[in-house]
Amino acid sequence: MDVVLPQLPPSRRVLLDALRRRGEARAEELADVLAITASAARQQLTPLVSAGLVEHRDERSGPGRPRRFYRLTASADALFPKNYGELTTELLDHVGAEDPELLARAFERRRATRVAQARVRLDGLEDFEARVRELTAILDEAGYLAEVQPLEGGGFRIAEHNCAILAVARHHGHACTTELGFISEVLPEADVRRVAHIVSGSAACVYEVRSRAATEAG
Repeated sequence: MDVVLPQLPPSRRVLLDALRRRGEARAEELADVLAITASAARQQLTPLVSAGLVEHRDERSGPGRPRRFYRLTASADALFPKNYGELTTELLDHVGAEDPELLARAFERRRATRVAQARVRLDGLEDFEARVRELTAILDEAGYLAEVQPLEGGGFRIAEHNCAILAVARHHGHACTTELGFISEVLPEADVRRVAHIVSGSAACVYEVRSRAATEAG
């Protein structure tokens, strides 16, 4: 998301936190949290609604205006801290302790699934550059902040500026091994070499990809 919780004005962060804790609330209730008027609370809620972070429902229980209740949207959930990486690592540690071979098979299955999905996207692309660029798009969509640049002398440089599975990769070498295997298998016509590695302290994971046909022709 473009919105980051710490960057929001303090009053709006308080409103989001209050809705997170309460589930839903009326403007009058949220006004009490901020010690402001209900009208001022509605003014603070309006940009949150426009940003898609808050929604409302109206409840009518008799004559007069319906009561309006505010609640967070599914998009707002991404603003709050998550510990998925730590939980995943902990679970994988337990699996590895019980059955190391099962852990290795799990990573291989993930790689095979990703390969199958990527091949659907690359199917029909005969030009090597087009295939490399489509693979880079797949990596970027998966959260790796990937970009591709041509290499001097032929080939391409794929840089992943973010490791989408860093918490896992720091503890389990299988993750990085299968990542390299994924790229190699999706581009079977290429020689793939990793020249930089985030886990080893580099700013990005970088792969040099060269077409074997072009290399042999040269």
